Amino acid sequence: MQMNPVDPHLFVIFGATGDLTKRKLIPSIFRVLTEDGALAAHNLLGVSRTDLSDQEFRDLTNAALHDAGHDGALVEEWCKDRVFYEPTPKSSTDFADLKARIEKIEADLGLPGNRVFYLALPPGAFPSVIEQLGDAGLAEGPGWTRLVVEKPFGHDLGTAHELNQHVHDHFDEHQVYRIDHYLGKETVQNLLAFRFANLLFESAWNRDRVEAIEITVAESLGTEGRAGYYDRSGVLRDMVQNHITQLLSLVAMEAPNEFEADAIRSEKVDVLKAISPIAASDVVYGQYEAGVVGDHAVPGYRDDPEVAADSKTPTYMAMRLEIANWRWEGVPVFVRTGKRLPHKTTQIAVTFRRPPVCIFHGVKDDCATHQNVVIITLQPNEGFELRFDVKAPGSPLQLVSQGLHFDYAEAFQSLPDAYQTLILDVMEGDQTLFVRSDEVETSWALYTPLLEADIEVLPYAAGTWGPDGVAEKLGLPGDWVMRPV
Repeated sequence: MQMNPVDPHLFVIFGATGDLTKRKLIPSIFRVLTEDGALAAHNLLGVSRTDLSDQEFRDLTNAALHDAGHDGALVEEWCKDRVFYEPTPKSSTDFADLKARIEKIEADLGLPGNRVFYLALPPGAFPSVIEQLGDAGLAEGPGWTRLVVEKPFGHDLGTAHELNQHVHDHFDEHQVYRIDHYLGKETVQNLLAFRFANLLFESAWNRDRVEAIEITVAESLGTEGRAGYYDRSGVLRDMVQNHITQLLSLVAMEAPNEFEADAIRSEKVDVLKAISPIAASDVVYGQYEAGVVGDHAVPGYRDDPEVAADSKTPTYMAMRLEIANWRWEGVPVFVRTGKRLPHKTTQIAVTFRRPPVCIFHGVKDDCATHQNVVIITLQPNEGFELRFDVKAPGSPLQLVSQGLHFDYAEAFQSLPDAYQTLILDVMEGDQTLFVRSDEVETSWALYTPLLEADIEVLPYAAGTWGPDGVAEKLGLPGDWVMRPV
């Protein structure tokens, strides 16, 4: 991954002893450091409620890097010279000690006062920490200051608006990085290049040529220790409002005037504003029961001891929506996501219309042609595929669908982790892959009416593709056009 030198800074993580920090943030910061090659630019201060010394946190950091496959002299040197720890201030309203520690570290290391504050915390802690940073004068410093907020950003439109106001009371929007790790995936970023650097596809990327768009985010796992959180959240908040909506906006957006953060983010917001109100009849909810995933029998959602026996929280959601603008008017967008589905996969399928006149007639079907489909796979194997028809050898005439295939791993061997990409962007001040305040609220405005509606939650067996009859309920002819594999 090519990169520009990173400005020397202090990276402050709130929630420094949590799982996200150990599994993702520390290894990602170190990978950026090794590629940047400037040890003095990367300095880490962990902050959490656990009472640790600098050395104890350095040991934890070293262990996290070892678990991620990083060992050697550079690890030892970085942890010894550039990693620090400060317990959360005893007073819930006083960050004076934290500010003093930050300034001392900067003075001792000769840093210019550039700071990242990363909130790897439960959402309920965001407002108080943001307020205390502002009150302590840490929202501004001698250099640049950036605030990174993990999802979920709000629980509905009202809470998202309130949190945005709270953030803006202390930080300017250009300082704020609302992180969604899906946007750090190379294939997601490459959607812009795929569409706007290739006239072949962009010229056909519209209602005249496209019949339907499908987005599938399937998980084979269940709640896996998150049932307490998930039962208060559900599939719409957990997956649709953020990850899937980000994918949709990138697939459907217009070309920005320039490849620049606000230009791209403004086009994404315009897509969300153009989505017609989603009727309850255009949504199907489900909840998984016991079944078989792979070769393993798995329990149902309600079998989890953290889930109420009568819980109606959906673990599956499928919906149909339409984008009422010049490019997409009349083209249905079908979305589905769920837990305990047969495979873990994230795919976008853009299905093109059939030729206006069929000259190839099959024996059984009126027309032997298959529709062209562009399939964009984000996981598990990132890449693109174009499905097209060719004639099978011999007679009688038979057309078969074949694929042109591009695989990122084959072409580039290795890809940066999504968090590595996003953390580097924070360090460089690039907000392209981060969600702007109006985008958050526009998204919540779209889905909050669904959260407030009475819903029917249909059962489906774990290891299946969801409740029976989803395609018919949403008006798809037959089953989904693209079946993930």
